[in-house]
Amino acid sequence: MATSLPDLPQDLPEPEPKEVDEKLSLQLRHLAEDAVLRGAPQGEERCANCLYYSDSSQQISYCWHMKLRILVGESWWCQWWQSNED
Repeated sequence: MATSLPDLPQDLPEPEPKEVDEKLSLQLRHLAEDAVLRGAPQGEERCANCLYYSDSSQQISYCWHMKLRILVGESWWCQWWQSNED
């Protein structure tokens, strides 16, 4: 059974990015470029089997590597990947 969302009031303004949203977007874009953060695995290396991936049972989890510290997808990859079996 699908869950439906409640109807929103008609007088709500259209959402628009705020200055802080644009600033965070730019910071995350630079972080992704610097980190060689990719949305696809590098061979068998993926966030889900990385030491820094907080919860390997989840599709999206927190990466606690000191240079990232953001939410990442289980099949993503970055240059700081490290086996969680070490």
